[in-house]
Formats: sequence, C-alpha cells, structure tokens
Amino acid sequence: MATTTTTTTADGGQLARTLTDVELLRELEPVAEAGLNQHLATTKDWSPHDYVPWSDGANYAAAGGREWDVDDSGISDLARVAMITNLLTEDNLPSYHRAIAESFTVDDAWGAWVNRWTVEENRHGTALRDYLVVTRAVDPVELERARMLQVTAGFSPGQQGQGTVGPESMLDTLVYVTFQELATRVSHRNTGRACDEPIADQLLKRVSADENLHMIFYRGVGAAALDLSPDRAIRAICRILSSFQMPGFSIPNFRRNAVKIAVGGIYDLRQHLDEVIMPVLRYWRIFERDDFTGEGLRLRDELAVFIAYTEVEADRFDESKARYLERDARKAQRLSARSSSQPV
Repeated sequence: MATTTTTTTADGGQLARTLTDVELLRELEPVAEAGLNQHLATTKDWSPHDYVPWSDGANYAAAGGREWDVDDSGISDLARVAMITNLLTEDNLPSYHRAIAESFTVDDAWGAWVNRWTVEENRHGTALRDYLVVTRAVDPVELERARMLQVTAGFSPGQQGQGTVGPESMLDTLVYVTFQELATRVSHRNTGRACDEPIADQLLKRVSADENLHMIFYRGVGAAALDLSPDRAIRAICRILSSFQMPGFSIPNFRRNAVKIAVGGIYDLRQHLDEVIMPVLRYWRIFERDDFTGEGLRLRDELAVFIAYTEVEADRFDESKARYLERDARKAQRLSARSSSQPV
C-alpha cells in the first residue's frame, strides 16, 4: 500500500499529498471487512441471563420487599467499586457508538462493524446490571443515579468541558479504541477475580473475552494503517498514549475510585504499561519498522522516551503501593490483637 497519493501538475510534475480520512477509510475498508468476518467466525454468542443467579434475588421495597443494605453485598468494597466503575463505563455506550460511527462512518464493512460492536457491548451492560441488582451487591438506587449522571455527561473528549485530548482523525480513534479495549479486558478480568464469587468471575471472564476480540479487530486495522501511512499512524499513537484516559473518566468520584482500583491490583500503571501498551506496540513492530521518515522517526523517539518515563513512574507506584499495603496489614494486625485481648 502507498502512504501517499500523487497529483500531476500542469507542467507534468508529481506532487505527493497525504491521504485524507475518507481515503484512508476507503483503503482500509477491505481490511475492516476481513476483520469483521474473522470476528464473526471466532466470537461465541451468549445470553446475559445465563450469568445471573436469579434464585438469589428478592423483591425490593416498591414490590413488597425491603430496600438495599450494605450488609446484603456479598463482595468486597474493592470489588464493588470496580464493578460499579466497569458498569458505568459500559453504560455510556450511546456516546461511544456516536464517536466511532462519526470516525469510521456507517458505510459498508465499517458500518457493519460499528453495529456489531455496539450490540455486543450493550450485552455487557445488561449482564452486569442484572447481576449486581439481583445479588444486591450494590445499592441499586445509587447505581441508577450514577448512570443518569454518567450518560447525561456523555463521552466527548476535548468537548463539553471534558479536558482530555479529543480525536483529530480516524487514526486517533482507531489507536484509542485499540488500547482501550485491551485495557478494559484487563480491568474486567481482574475485577472478576476480586469478586471472589464464581458466577461473577465467569461473567466477567466472558465479557473480557469479548473485549479481547474487539481489540483484535482494531489492532489488525491499526497494523494495516501503519503500513498505509506510517508517519500519520505513529503521530496518532504518540498523541493518544501521552494523554490516555479510560473512557469512564467522567464517572463521579472516578479519580478516587481509580486509586482504590489501582491499589487493589485491578488496573494500575504497571498493568497499563506491561499488559496494554507494550503488547500492542510489539504487535505493530513500532521499534523494528524501517518505513518511518523524518517526522515519524522523531515521534518514535519521543514514544521511546515516554515509555521509559512510564516505566519509572510504574516502579514508583509499585513501591508506594507496597508501603501502603504493609501499613494496612500492620493496622489490621493491631486491630485484631486489640479485639482478641478484650474480655468476653
């Protein structure tokens, strides 16, 4: 594939020009079609109701039962925070659908993919909400209030007061969703383990498998985009990675809960680097490619610096996390000793 097209001038000369987004989409459409066909052949259909322990359910007050109480929850505080964060992230699907439809269009294979991706993602939110409400793992009233706030805020990076970097091209969107889908897979899988409950673990294992297949689609198109326009693609990679945020950044109390999730080992900077960033960059052979030119080479050098910096920051976080967990363990031991010394 050529990285540029040429235009003949009046004197018979040739001028190279960068492909537009429309031209990129047209060139990448066969890759998207092949990726969609591979996805449909690989994915396994499943039903949300199969991952909900309905017999554990009981009516809430409006239906003659009782309201939720924190003692009803059978999962830890960490698992509860992570489950709510994951679900509220999934809830913003209308905004995500709009964003990728605007970037990729709804034509031909692109439109077929956008719609297939959307219907699969919608299943995740349905299953997670049913599980949480039926098992009384979380406060359903607070959950609904948070959903209203989250979906009302929407997902519009770089717009509507959301100060993150917004996409400037379809390549920005493509790069973002590649890393984001893999990050979401890691988060869901570790949340399932944190729940320490077999049905929740199976549900989140199923959801994370979907997210992985979504990542494979985007990663494959991203590889083709790098072959087609390497300098533009590396610009998008640098731009997105240097400002990356998970799509749930607009959730109320997201920053505070993200710290809990990181300390709890569900998703932290070390995992972001080792399990998300580096596997994708290795697949794309970013540091082995020989097709970058001046600007692309400079950006690749900047990316290497960014990775080295992130490595240092991940080490610092690991050290801080270890100290925090040691203090927390000592505190728990003191409380346990104090409690056992009390007369019965």
